[in-house]
Amino acid sequence: MSIVHKIGRRKTSVARVYVRPGTGVITINKKDSKEYFGTDVLVYKVNQPFLLTEAVGQYDVTVNVFGGGITGQAEAIRLAISRAMCEINEENRLLLKPHGLLTRDARMVERKKPGQKKARKKFQFSKR
Repeated sequence: MSIVHKIGRRKTSVARVYVRPGTGVITINKKDSKEYFGTDVLVYKVNQPFLLTEAVGQYDVTVNVFGGGITGQAEAIRLAISRAMCEINEENRLLLKPHGLLTRDARMVERKKPGQKKARKKFQFSKR
């Protein structure tokens, strides 16, 4: 089996993932996943597709990710890995779909409106 390349997106983050058979090393922007994210929650999010498909330690993953914050990046990586796992074995789709890992989260930041402080926050109202 050769390298599987997939793309995942979340908010303004874009993750390009390369999955190949290996020992379970996850490299994100030339750093280890634990070093890149720091928190266990985000590392767990990245590993979720492997945990659900019982493929922990079977694939090496190389990731190029940019844009957004670390949570958006982690979820973009998770989507890309989930898509790659489906291409490797179509049966993985039945394991990942119920957990919502194959759905692109379409929520984006709401735009700022004119005459307001932020998207919904207004300037302080003064009656007089």
